[in-house]
Amino acid sequence: MLNEQKNIRDLLRLLQPARSCGAELIVVDGGSADSSCEYAEPLCDHLVHSERGRARQMNAGEKIANGTLLWFLHADSIPSDVVLDRLREVCGSSEVIWGRFNICMSGRHFLLKMVAFMMNIRSRVTGIATGDQGIFIHRDLFKKVNGFPELLLMEDISICGELKKIKIPLCCTEKLLTSSRRWEEKGIFRTIVFMWWIRCAYAMGRNPKNLHQQYYN
Repeated sequence: MLNEQKNIRDLLRLLQPARSCGAELIVVDGGSADSSCEYAEPLCDHLVHSERGRARQMNAGEKIANGTLLWFLHADSIPSDVVLDRLREVCGSSEVIWGRFNICMSGRHFLLKMVAFMMNIRSRVTGIATGDQGIFIHRDLFKKVNGFPELLLMEDISICGELKKIKIPLCCTEKLLTSSRRWEEKGIFRTIVFMWWIRCAYAMGRNPKNLHQQYYN
């Protein structure tokens, strides 16, 4: 998380039943300047402070995790009961697997529904997931690909590319609700075009550091 005081408490409260069933809940903060840490600490097993950056933060969380299956969840995501039930089934499997969930957007605009639909289809066809889709990875596989590459952007695309060389992902159809705030703040159509441009630029070898600057500016 990073400056997620509006969302983190609600998310962690939703995850308490999973925690009571044996899941270990780790929150990794990238230097929040708000009350995120104050809200999160009573509702998790470990609160970790890390250098800012999704890849660095997720790798920092993995280092202290004790579980066999790692689930990487963005702080502005909302998991439903059916998503958590499906994850329990996955945890109960002895198979070494990785995968992701379908998503739906929090906003009501019809373009957001189209965006989510296309993301789910694209992910199923390509075997590549984004962090919004709640990527889960068996620890053995995570170690085999040396964790998330510490890129400033596209760390999710990169690790999925390595993972699918080893094993095809499990594409769960249960829907994880993800925030549409960035799409709405920046303009939905404009963000659609920009996100496709970012992906194409990365595929053609553009420096992730430069893409990161463009993404956040």
